[in-house]
Amino acid sequence: MNRSRTLVAGLVVAALLGLGDVVTLPFGDGEHPPFAIAVAGAVLGLITLGGVVLAWRGSRVGAVAVIVSRLLSGLTAVPAFFADDVPAPAIGMAAFGVLVTLASIAMIAPALRSRAGTEV
Repeated sequence: MNRSRTLVAGLVVAALLGLGDVVTLPFGDGEHPPFAIAVAGAVLGLITLGGVVLAWRGSRVGAVAVIVSRLLSGLTAVPAFFADDVPAPAIGMAAFGVLVTLASIAMIAPALRSRAGTEV
């Protein structure tokens, strides 16, 4: 896997998102996000961080782990858009997080394409 500028940028953004997921658990209030969502987010954040390390070293499996964990983390934000008791700032942060997550995936995914002549 070729480490392009786009891939590096995507991995850095994904790492920051993963780190944000991990620190949400101890600093959350238990309601926004709910504790179960914060735990799931923290686990997915740890998977993201591990995947970033592997992808940085050239592992395609690491890049796939980052993409899958970021997609699942983004899905944990979806209930915020439909629940009645979620404050507006939390909805805004969830929307921002989903958009940045999609941007990071869009930067990482092209690195997974095989190049003609490099496959054995």
